[in-house]
Amino acid sequence: MSRLVLAIDTATPAVTAGVLRVDGDAVEVLAEQVTVDARAHAERLTPNIVDALADAGVSVGQLDAVVVGCGPGPFTGLRVGMATAAAFGHALGVPVRGVCSLDAIAAGSTGDVLVVTDARRREVYWARYRDGLRVDGPAVNAAVDVPGGADAVAGSPEHAALFELPRLAPVYPTAAGLVAAVADWVSEPDPLVPLYLRRPDAKPPRAVAR
Repeated sequence: MSRLVLAIDTATPAVTAGVLRVDGDAVEVLAEQVTVDARAHAERLTPNIVDALADAGVSVGQLDAVVVGCGPGPFTGLRVGMATAAAFGHALGVPVRGVCSLDAIAAGSTGDVLVVTDARRREVYWARYRDGLRVDGPAVNAAVDVPGGADAVAGSPEHAALFELPRLAPVYPTAAGLVAAVADWVSEPDPLVPLYLRRPDAKPPRAVAR
């Protein structure tokens, strides 16, 4: 069954939106718009979606599904993508499938691969894969505390550089990677659950004792 899919991700500094045609194992990227700016998730996601749809020659009403990266990622950026995906799904009456954003980076990889992205606070989000399948993580740790065992590393360039491993090309989740991370197109999708892995930086003020 052929379906038109909108894929979006805001779990990293890349604000990604793509339109793809999925027919069984065949995936065709019709258009993709990416803006790399850690502070522009809210400003760039909708324009990137609109531009990707226009480039693909696809109207919103033609979409059959939405795929969204659920992190791990910072609270503010991550919720932009997930809220937008949920809004599209609700408005169009189409399923929204959430995937781990690290899985999207690892999609198509071979061998034992470590994927890392920026978790701030001198830490990384990480997961380890064997032939594209996740075998450990996702988790958040200082780089020195990430378990070894990988043969190569992919993901955020400045954080991948912290590991003495050969570097692979994938840096951010791509539209094709997001779609490849979907395990099941038939069953009812699970509810979207953000992978924050830790509490937000912002905290409510403590009540003053009287």
